[in-house]
Amino acid sequence: MRRDMVVALGQVVAAVVAVVLAVLSWGRGTVTTSFAAIGEMPAFEATRYVAPWLVLSAFLVAVAGLLVIDAVTRAVRSAAER
Repeated sequence: MRRDMVVALGQVVAAVVAVVLAVLSWGRGTVTTSFAAIGEMPAFEATRYVAPWLVLSAFLVAVAGLLVIDAVTRAVRSAAER
């Protein structure tokens, strides 16, 4: 394998890892709390969004996208050189 293909494969693996981490951080960024009924007040659930986790998730998705774009570029350039 050529060096560019090895680097492209590494970038794809890194992109997959970044997406998995983005999903995990998104899960940490949404916190749902359930409240029981008290007297006349009905039970309800409240969702709180934790901004730093959501920003990290968006950043990781952007990094994964850039890694995939660069990997495709390297693979196409490597194939065109042959």
